[in-house]
Amino acid sequence: MSSTLEHDPRVIAESTGLRGVLAEYRRRLRSGDIGQLPVMVSLVVIGVIFQVLSDGRFLTPFNVVNLTLQMAAGGTISIGLVLVLLLGEIDLSAGVVSGMCAAIMAVRSVEAGMSGPAAVGVALAAGAVIGAIQGSWATQFGIPSFIVTLAGLSSWGGGVLLVLGRTGTVNVRDPFITTLAGMFLTGPVAYGCAALFVIYAALGPLVTHRRRRAAGLAVPSLAFAMIRAVAITVVVLVAVMVLGADRGVSLSLVFLLAAVIAMDFVLHRVRFGRMIYAIGGNAEAARRAGIPVQRVKIAVFALCSMFAAWGGILGASRLLAVNQSAGQGPVLLNAIAAAVIGGVSLFGGRGSMWAALLGTMVIQSISNGMDLLSLSSGIKFMVTGGVLLVTVTVDSVVRRSRATAAR
Repeated sequence: MSSTLEHDPRVIAESTGLRGVLAEYRRRLRSGDIGQLPVMVSLVVIGVIFQVLSDGRFLTPFNVVNLTLQMAAGGTISIGLVLVLLLGEIDLSAGVVSGMCAAIMAVRSVEAGMSGPAAVGVALAAGAVIGAIQGSWATQFGIPSFIVTLAGLSSWGGGVLLVLGRTGTVNVRDPFITTLAGMFLTGPVAYGCAALFVIYAALGPLVTHRRRRAAGLAVPSLAFAMIRAVAITVVVLVAVMVLGADRGVSLSLVFLLAAVIAMDFVLHRVRFGRMIYAIGGNAEAARRAGIPVQRVKIAVFALCSMFAAWGGILGASRLLAVNQSAGQGPVLLNAIAAAVIGGVSLFGGRGSMWAALLGTMVIQSISNGMDLLSLSSGIKFMVTGGVLLVTVTVDSVVRRSRATAAR
């Protein structure tokens, strides 16, 4: 009898306290939905390990602020990759596109004398055009996105060299551009931004829970939703306090969080987002249902490259320069790894935009911690690759368990 009740989501909704929370997690595990709890547990474990190994330097306010600065560019690139992965596609050119668009911005600003906002606008437009070209090429000719963007990886990487020219490095001096990563928010402004984030991420789901319950729809345990809301609120407030003990909340972090919230809203509240999930789940079924599959894919690739461009701009703002290695190295690997570690399936149709934020926190925390320990780049690459492989393996196992349970 009790086993039957636990399978009924409406009964789970009536469970309260710890029993309701545990029942909700049991239901999710049986359905193959491991959620984002493993990612959050991983963050705690990573924090404890590096705090001990670095003699207490990892969680100091100074290093935490540096960590948020490092997260902004990679996390923004990962947002676009989450959208592409939800379609069941891949974009291997996102890293070099970020570098090329950053180079376009720098050259337009420094050598052409263009204003900062105009140079940023040109770079974002260039990113959107690049993504639209790659998306159109893949859909019109039926070529796998892996091949098209692999060609883009080489082509746009060469574009960085052409845009920068013989100088190889362009120093960014425009106040508007340098402010993007160089400004920090403190006091009431910082707490105001934190309050807006809590309203959406913590209180929003509670409102949705009440509306679904009033409509007679199946909902998870109320205790589960409340514990989640309280946990998010506490974490956000503590984070703002820690950051405020040093320079404050970086404007680039605010941009990252705002982009995550905006795209999460699109995915769950806008028809375009629901079409992305439908195509990722079954492209042929989506086409038969009247969804314009090709146009949605082109739009998503354009968004992916535009977010890559914005990530490159934030990176250039932090470093105050763009050089020929912009967008190279671990940029692409880290962005893809962040999305997958955050819970986005490489097979499409499953995951959320919060994966970009949580996964980036994991990747950058590992990278930052290894930097504090003065480990070599080779070890950093090996660790990141290993974490990505383990995460993809777990995703594959979960996918198989879902398929088995559905039979």
